[in-house]
Amino acid sequence: MNSTNRTVVVTGIGATTPLGGDSASTWEGLMAGRSGVKPLEGERFAELPVRIAALAAVDPGDVLPRPLARKLDRSAQFALIAAREAWADAGFTAKAGEDESIAPERLGSVIASGIGGVITLLDQYDVLKEKGVRRVSPHTVPMLMPNGPAANVGLEVNAQAGVHTPVSACASGAEAIGYAVEMIRTGRADVVVAGGTEAAIHPLPIAAFANMMAMSKNNDEPQKASRPYDTGRDGFVLGEGAGVVILESAEHAAKRGAKVYCEVLGQGLSADAHHIAQPEPTGRGIAAAMQNLLDSSDLKPSEVVHLNAHATSTPQGDIAEIKALRKVLGDDLDHVAISATKSMTGHLLGGAGGIETVATVLALHHRIAPPTINVDDLDEAVEADVVRGEPRALPEGPIAAINNSFGFGGHNVVLAFRSV
Repeated sequence: MNSTNRTVVVTGIGATTPLGGDSASTWEGLMAGRSGVKPLEGERFAELPVRIAALAAVDPGDVLPRPLARKLDRSAQFALIAAREAWADAGFTAKAGEDESIAPERLGSVIASGIGGVITLLDQYDVLKEKGVRRVSPHTVPMLMPNGPAANVGLEVNAQAGVHTPVSACASGAEAIGYAVEMIRTGRADVVVAGGTEAAIHPLPIAAFANMMAMSKNNDEPQKASRPYDTGRDGFVLGEGAGVVILESAEHAAKRGAKVYCEVLGQGLSADAHHIAQPEPTGRGIAAAMQNLLDSSDLKPSEVVHLNAHATSTPQGDIAEIKALRKVLGDDLDHVAISATKSMTGHLLGGAGGIETVATVLALHHRIAPPTINVDDLDEAVEADVVRGEPRALPEGPIAAINNSFGFGGHNVVLAFRSV
């Protein structure tokens, strides 16, 4: 099919996060300003410099049948749970082909992960050392593959238009959604299951991040550890879970009578070319991604009333993002209600863009912006309107929102959505 540049809409959402086992409970937690960060229990975490994380509120092993769960890495378990919710929320009753409203060859799956099956990899290496080669699981390779979540979701819904896994660190989930948009716009698919997942709460990744000085060491006050924009911020808190959306061409959605949450306006992409882990301090690359979004869509800065910021609670990253917003949006930034939901969920790495897209979609749908918690002393360099304390009502009429995601390696992805 030739390029059609079709309108793309969101027709389903799903999530499993540190705030809840589905999108409704996650949204409720965001609206309540509740932190999902907790102490890490157990001997294997006891000697770590960081002993806190945002664990999933509902363990996937309590949701999935045991024979299925034991063949999936935790990251794939989260993805499958979120995808199932999103698929049902979009009104599909069975896999493509069995549900005659979508043909398998017109359905895609794009689920990202920044790290992939790291828990499987590390745990099976321990099995090899301690119990020998014959005890290593035969499912290890499919479980540790970064494309495992996308593949398993694709198998679940019978997606034959393409199954893809962008890997761009903490920008992975957002890049997956942007890729899915292009699959629909170019006519390769009518429907795509898209999002991000991550499960990396394990001593090795935590020790590595801690030794990079990237994580908060506020072990005594876990729920106050993630504090974007606050003068006392000292790094991110690791989270786990998944966020998935069903993207669909507006024509296809209308044909089957689907409800529509919002329109997806497009994406903006860039790379910092600055440092493998540190953000470019002036926000040059972020600004380039935002400008790319504006240049490639009909979005006007005056339409933007809400932004779900990347805002990981790191000293340099939070300020670089604000600088970029001011550079591109100018005075229009003054009417943008900024939410930093990582203050509640922690940082889901490759899953962040997925769950924060779900939050952005729901903010537009309900016309209310979640609060940012733990901002007791706003950094004076943050010259922007950060939603604090209580949720903020958004205006009536046509409005737009942006979701920012950035990652190690200098990856910058900006997604934009418009109310319907």
